[in-house]
Amino acid sequence: MKVIVIGGGPAGMLAAISARKNGNEVIILEKMNMCGKKLLITGKGRCNITSSIDISEFINYIPGNGKFLYSAFNNFTNKDIISLLNKHNVKTKNERGNRVFPESDKSLDVLNALMQELKEQKIEIKTNTEVLEILQENNRVIGVKTSQETILADKVILATGGKSYPTTGSTGDGYKMAQKLGHTITTIRPSLVPLVAKEQDTCKRMQGLSLRNVSIKFKNLENGKEIYDDFGEMLFTHFGVSGPTILSGTAHLLRVKNIDELLKQNKIILSIDLKPALSEEKLDNRIIQDFKKFNNKQYKNSLEELLPQKMIPIIIEKTNINPNKKVCEITKEERQKLVKVLKNFTLTIKEFRSIEEAIVTSGGINIKEINSKTMESKIVRGLFFAGEIIDVDAYTGGFNLQIAYSTGYTAGMN
Repeated sequence: MKVIVIGGGPAGMLAAISARKNGNEVIILEKMNMCGKKLLITGKGRCNITSSIDISEFINYIPGNGKFLYSAFNNFTNKDIISLLNKHNVKTKNERGNRVFPESDKSLDVLNALMQELKEQKIEIKTNTEVLEILQENNRVIGVKTSQETILADKVILATGGKSYPTTGSTGDGYKMAQKLGHTITTIRPSLVPLVAKEQDTCKRMQGLSLRNVSIKFKNLENGKEIYDDFGEMLFTHFGVSGPTILSGTAHLLRVKNIDELLKQNKIILSIDLKPALSEEKLDNRIIQDFKKFNNKQYKNSLEELLPQKMIPIIIEKTNINPNKKVCEITKEERQKLVKVLKNFTLTIKEFRSIEEAIVTSGGINIKEINSKTMESKIVRGLFFAGEIIDVDAYTGGFNLQIAYSTGYTAGMN
């Protein structure tokens, strides 16, 4: 059988490899000048290949329709992608948060390994080839029409990605093709995306400051409920906040009912505990020790051992204590105000940054219209889906790439 794979990202490449292993003639059609452009920028150019947790636990890290992926994950696991890369001499290492990276810290090594596998499997790749339409007859695919020609095929796998990072080729073309064939596209939104804070000037003054080992919470003031909490790393930017904990939080925020309204009404708060390892009492004792040490210094010069330099002026303002006041003159009430600010540093979230800055797209082909065991369309026979084009999305940590490999491999084997 002849199989056409539309899109040469991780999902498309694994789909092609798997289809070829099942004895099919396979061709990849990629509109960019090379395959895997988006793969190269993942993990800040280091490529967070997957997660090392047990594959059975992956679904817990996928707030966007995780259960749909049960079969796909069993067909192609995190161990399978690692052994495929090892076969092509790419050694891997585990880092904080169970993240798996290439030992070389180069995403290019991962891409080269996949390209080598495609070459060994004798899979034809046509780059600079844009697919305009998937052709069908009597609800069955018969091929595709590209900008240059019509290519006939028995099966077509659509793996064009979402709408995030459009410069890498993810411009949402696949949604239009699927819609034309009768598929429903759920609301497309940015996920794993930086956030804009109402206190933009405050964040701008701390721009570039990365906080490690902090605890964060997103709260909905409308109903007083906590939306998400996490522990780890975050970053201040010129417009607000970013970093791993913040990005994972956005996957939850976008699922809150009427989120856009709540953001407009300033009802979404980010609370940061800068000293999560210490209770208020222990933190107070720590500050007492520091104040004894800097007894005759001014308040503004007494926080250097407690906080990063960029944060000190901000914290001073938030505590409303005169910065020139001598440490020995600070009252117990003022000291406790400092404790409260350190344990609950708040920002009001105004909006998500644009989908162009998102790591992944939330939304896509409605999962009710796809057979989860095979990734085949329930509407058009011979049409399969793989990767980010499907309405599934996960937290950061290698989960979204594993979704691409597993759904791609499953589509290819069927």
